[in-house]
Amino acid sequence: MNDVDIFDIDILVVGRSVNLHSLSTRLERCRFTKRYRDVLTVEQSRGTAFIFDYGVIITWGLCELKRQALLEKIMVSVIEKKRELSWEHYQFEFSTTDSVSVVDDVVYVPDKEPLTLLSVSHVLAQSVILEQFEALAERTITENTYLSETLANTGKIPLSRKALAKLRGRLFQTKSDILLHFNLLDTPEFFWEYPDREASYNVVAKYFDLTPRVELLTLKLETIRELLEMLATEQNHKHSATLEWIIILLIAVDIAVYFGH
Repeated sequence: MNDVDIFDIDILVVGRSVNLHSLSTRLERCRFTKRYRDVLTVEQSRGTAFIFDYGVIITWGLCELKRQALLEKIMVSVIEKKRELSWEHYQFEFSTTDSVSVVDDVVYVPDKEPLTLLSVSHVLAQSVILEQFEALAERTITENTYLSETLANTGKIPLSRKALAKLRGRLFQTKSDILLHFNLLDTPEFFWEYPDREASYNVVAKYFDLTPRVELLTLKLETIRELLEMLATEQNHKHSATLEWIIILLIAVDIAVYFGH
């Protein structure tokens, strides 16, 4: 404990998912671990770590040395590891009340019980995953804004059918990747078993604007869907135009052969 009783919360996205079963087996010999649905809790003498099966690690009060040692063990069980790892940092203090609160990015908790810390960690994990979805959707929309502008100005999109098909594939993949994990942004099932902890979750979720951010992400997904529909229409148009030219060419050849005789 330092002079002002401020501790670190460190958050890291390590990959697409973590095999908690194999990780639990590996860690239980030397650390106290407990599984809560999609989260593995690892308690150490001076801190606690939470490993979410969708690829997020959150540590409370662990020094860098212990954090890195734990990370090395976790990475063995990570599926589709991220190439670049970057920790996000917050701080927490013990409050004088029985409730959880957040002020200026400092989380105040009444105790260091794993269930208390896990209630907050669910929000932090969802927030960092949501950040990735937001960035992916925003980048996708920004990179393809020129398509609708070009269509509005020229009446067509200057891409071949093959290029259109590839672009549609990339957009569809982006949308599918987000939708596949969209349920991660719902209220965690953890609170079905511990409903008395949901109030803490809601306080922190409100601070991080989870609900409005999810609503905004939904709108961005709708924009991507509209881009997909626009490209599908354009691709069908190009296909129809190609068929028309083939038919015209065949008729011309048929006429030429007829009069050639």
